[in-house]
Amino acid sequence: MTGMTSNARRPLLNRRLAEFGTTIFAEMSALALSTGSINLGQGFPDTDGPEEVREAAVRALRDGRGNQYPPGPGVPELRTAIAAHQKHRYGLSYDPDREVLVTAGATEAIAATLLALLEPGDEVIAFEPYYDSYAACIAMAGGTRVPVTLRPRDGRFRLDLDELRDSVTDNTRLLLINTPHNPTGTVLTREELTEIARLAVERDLLVVTDEVYEHLVFDDAEHLPLASFPGMRERTVTIGSAGKTFSFTGWKVGWITSTPDLVTAVRSAKQFLTYVASGPFQYAVAEALALPDSYFADFRADMLAKRDLLAAGLSDAGFEVYRPAGTYFITTDIRPLGESDGFAFCRALPERAGVVAIPNAVFYDHREAGAPFVRFAFCKRTEVLEEAVKRLKAAW
Repeated sequence: MTGMTSNARRPLLNRRLAEFGTTIFAEMSALALSTGSINLGQGFPDTDGPEEVREAAVRALRDGRGNQYPPGPGVPELRTAIAAHQKHRYGLSYDPDREVLVTAGATEAIAATLLALLEPGDEVIAFEPYYDSYAACIAMAGGTRVPVTLRPRDGRFRLDLDELRDSVTDNTRLLLINTPHNPTGTVLTREELTEIARLAVERDLLVVTDEVYEHLVFDDAEHLPLASFPGMRERTVTIGSAGKTFSFTGWKVGWITSTPDLVTAVRSAKQFLTYVASGPFQYAVAEALALPDSYFADFRADMLAKRDLLAAGLSDAGFEVYRPAGTYFITTDIRPLGESDGFAFCRALPERAGVVAIPNAVFYDHREAGAPFVRFAFCKRTEVLEEAVKRLKAAW
């Protein structure tokens, strides 16, 4: 029997992961290659980050720093740089020796945190649409995900605070928050975060915040770490990453900041995942975090220009565009084009227009809520975006 053991007669894959097959990113990237399409699906830049950061990695390799196992919590230089970054940007003080843990990207940070903090049956509230690893990691930990749906209103996807409050039960263990939010581009406001913090304190909930797009906020939006709100420092695990900020996604350098007790708990799970990773790159990221404020301002301005270029092109092609306040993704509604099935639309788009996108429905438990929405990434070279816009306009 295909996929079955000869003795137990049960599927080989752990039943907790049975709903998770090959990711949509692999499917659409393969489709991009086979059709020669422009890949605006997967969120990675098509250029490297700062040359001085790349050279810092080369220098570390040549100097023999990080070529063997680095310390389990991360190299001291990087942990110190992370703590300095949190202090400089947000006024949050963390002890680099006890309150910072380096991980193999934000994805491992999410996995280790949920594996450490959840028991079977614990409920986790997450905003849908959500980054696909959230659902898988909650499942691996034996938790139960409880989606609270962000819905479009007045040009952006918005959180219903009453729905969030009503979703909390006696079994709720933690809130999993993502701001700036992938895939919708929503950045939670001070008022929304204040209410989330009040709820967490009132119901004594842990909070995990994925803030990997913290440096990509646009217009009048502002990134405000939830850990900076009253009562939240002691109950929040904050996740950060170098990949999105410095355009070295393949280096896989992420981190958490939290209290000593929470960091110790997460490290207990993390040590049995990768143990350690990305040794020489940790030294390079330490230097990257110390770049002048002008780097972060220029990076944001470049991405803002690309957002506006693609948003205008998508609007001209007939899509309804939800202009993101953060991240490097644009969510669109395909119903003005006479379409309603994001999966079918995205699978046909490469042949129709020579462009690849991602159907947002893959990020929902309530698939019907995400059916008409499609995500495009704008973290590409300007000339690539211009060609994509030209192709999309010609297709309709």
